[in-house]
Amino acid sequence: MVLNERDMRHEHVIECAKQMMTAARTAPKAKGVDIIEVMMITDDDIVALSNALHQIGENLGRGGLMRDAGNLLEADAVVLIASREEAMCLNCGYCGYPTCGERPAGVPCAMNTIDVGIAVGSAVATAADLRLDTRVMYSAGYAALKLGWMPGCNYIIGIPVSASSKNPFFDRKRKTPAQ
Repeated sequence: MVLNERDMRHEHVIECAKQMMTAARTAPKAKGVDIIEVMMITDDDIVALSNALHQIGENLGRGGLMRDAGNLLEADAVVLIASREEAMCLNCGYCGYPTCGERPAGVPCAMNTIDVGIAVGSAVATAADLRLDTRVMYSAGYAALKLGWMPGCNYIIGIPVSASSKNPFFDRKRKTPAQ
């Protein structure tokens, strides 16, 4: 049997992205409470995410968002990591308010945000171990949030994933000037 890497690269990236999802799920969480949601998109859903992000960039006049939209089209998969809002009742003050009870609605619990960061770190560390190309993109997560893909979540980070001879998500040129 002869297997050419080019013929199986896409499937390999998908399998590796699944491992990234597991790494995000098993990452440590504040008080051991799992408020993390993880999903992966491929193919037509990547195009839909790219189109949504491009439109957001146009509406806001932000060339960097339109550049990120183009970068998404280079991905075989995009891993989305989010959190549901749930105060951890630590009264830690990291949200800017002395107690959880004083935190106004709409202000995220800092522990939820930290949990997403740790999950993202675990996912991209797994990708690095597997020699995948990635980039952490708040912009892709924002577009996914606007598309309503992760109901109940208020904070999403996107991680496009590929395996190519050069990471397509770095050393990027701006297609339109940033405002």
